[in-house]
Amino acid sequence: MDQTELLLKRLTEVPGVPGYEHEVRRLIREALPPAVQVEQDKIGSLVARLEGSTPAPRLMLAAHMDEVGFMVRHITDEGFIKFVPLGGWWDQVLLAQRVIIKTYKGDVPGVIGAKPPHILPKEERDKLVAKRDMYIDIGATSRQEVEEAGVRLGDPVVPVSDFTILPVPKAYLGKAWDDRVGCALMVQALERLAGDSHPNTVYAAATVMEEVSLRGARTSVALVEPDVAVILESDIASDVPGIKPEECAIKLGKGPSLMLYDAMMIPNLKFRDLVIETAKELDIPLQLSTMEGGATDGGYIHVYRTGVPTVVIGVPARHIHSHVGIIHRTDYDHALELVVALAKRLDAGTVASFLP
Repeated sequence: MDQTELLLKRLTEVPGVPGYEHEVRRLIREALPPAVQVEQDKIGSLVARLEGSTPAPRLMLAAHMDEVGFMVRHITDEGFIKFVPLGGWWDQVLLAQRVIIKTYKGDVPGVIGAKPPHILPKEERDKLVAKRDMYIDIGATSRQEVEEAGVRLGDPVVPVSDFTILPVPKAYLGKAWDDRVGCALMVQALERLAGDSHPNTVYAAATVMEEVSLRGARTSVALVEPDVAVILESDIASDVPGIKPEECAIKLGKGPSLMLYDAMMIPNLKFRDLVIETAKELDIPLQLSTMEGGATDGGYIHVYRTGVPTVVIGVPARHIHSHVGIIHRTDYDHALELVVALAKRLDAGTVASFLP
């Protein structure tokens, strides 16, 4: 593995569901270049400051540390664990998946289960099983056994999925690409900028609890008080069977994406155009994306105080918000090149030109 693959492996395998991002935060702290100064807001978002040739404009890079997961909410007398989702889960992707419960005694493995189809009537067998009817099975036969294993109400539950380099060239399999891929971009962008000049001060924010209403974006933006912002995200790769091009046209291996619209933000139009022009000048393939059913940290960052010119740059990923997803290395590398190039162009005059 090269350094990028090692960083992606470490970031995707570490657990960190909303509100429980401490292990991700520690890993990012260790991975940051020594040139940065690190702060933290009061709910856990991390901000690394990298000084450039001028103190302003203040450029905010943001990527969220949390991944979708679960929390223990009830233990039955028979020893089965009921859970509440942390973030958006599609019920169809849950059954028979392995999970780890993070307890004060250590990791407790389990599997998500439901009534077996063999004992269901046909009309019930053909229905989708809802999350509320599922449970986590750790092999226990009583509540006491579960409690003795260390499981308590409020414990976080994390999907199990190892980072894997697939036999198809440059394809990576792993969990939590949403948004550990953005965290990796942020770390490596700081590494490159630390060794070069840039006409601004960069504030890289690793935010918490994005998957549960963008909470870390609200606090970290108040710490940074940015003049301009780039959100680093995963995007939805739609090059799978059953999706029409007019529904979504983002493809794996065809370049990073630029978000034109999501449920909480329309990007600053002049900044959007600068991203498109920069990608064209550098011969970076760029896909244009819209997302009606979701949002990013940009939803709160772009409306901070009197407003912050903001764009969202994404790395396409298949199967996000499930136990495992797939990304393509060339998309990641092109996204990194684009972000670094933009940081070098965002001087005071350029940022001032973004005003409508």
